[in-house]
Amino acid sequence: MKYLVTGGAGFIGTNTVKQLLAAGHEVRVLDNYIAGKKPERFQSGAEYVEGDVRNRDDINRAIQNIQGIFHLAAVPRVPYSVEYPDITHDHNVNGTLNVLLAARDNSVKRVVFAASSSIYGGDKGKITMTEDVGFNPKSPYALQKLIGAEYCRLFSELYKLETVSLVYFNIYGPYADPDGAYALVIGKFLKQRAEGRPLTICGDGEFYRSYTHVADCATANILAMTSDQVGKGELINIGNQETYSVNQLAALIGGPTENVSPRLGDVRYTKAGINKAKELLGWEPKISLEEGIRELKKEFRISS
Repeated sequence: MKYLVTGGAGFIGTNTVKQLLAAGHEVRVLDNYIAGKKPERFQSGAEYVEGDVRNRDDINRAIQNIQGIFHLAAVPRVPYSVEYPDITHDHNVNGTLNVLLAARDNSVKRVVFAASSSIYGGDKGKITMTEDVGFNPKSPYALQKLIGAEYCRLFSELYKLETVSLVYFNIYGPYADPDGAYALVIGKFLKQRAEGRPLTICGDGEFYRSYTHVADCATANILAMTSDQVGKGELINIGNQETYSVNQLAALIGGPTENVSPRLGDVRYTKAGINKAKELLGWEPKISLEEGIRELKKEFRISS
């Protein structure tokens, strides 16, 4: 099969491209390199097209002879969306609509969309967040991802375009940018520890997340594209069932810490309920946070 990965030179995109190539698929990447061109993210065997999902001509150029699209392109930082809701809306909503329109008009079979656990909000107490828990976005980014998932559902209902929206819970792992958006806390902590600086904990550090390794996430992406059990606009959680606070995460990475002001738009507690992923995709995470952090510490040359 030949797949298009929007944002394929980004963090999750790179890992998805790598797994697709390893499985023998043909891969084309559409990326505007908004975070820069990082040589380590370019995978041998993939075709890279420079372009922007906000531009329909760029998408139409990249979509030729494509059977499926992994739509991972986004501006995913919550604080940035609070400061610039207009810019992030253009990328995250208008860009997604453009991809869906191009897929519909070019007979693409399926679109897998990267949603976010932020769509649920964080005021529900310490409960497991299943797909029917209800939506309460607390930031423009969260709202934009919810709109994208709803567009996917509507395109499946109205135009019979197969879509699946995967709700990511705090993805981390190889190819992440320590100064970038995804898993900002883990990347930031590792960089601070490697440089001998204290780990800066926002607020009291009692913010709980279901940290999920990017290799598990990429596997879920591919299962969502290939499974014959989905394609009708489903919303499916992809996350680790164990939750960790920022304080616990800092302890795993090690070193001194200091507390700073909390970030706008952050929620207190998210925990992934993944029964739907198990049932429809046969997916569950394989890599624990402890194992993932151990490997990343080696990458950052942190000895203990």
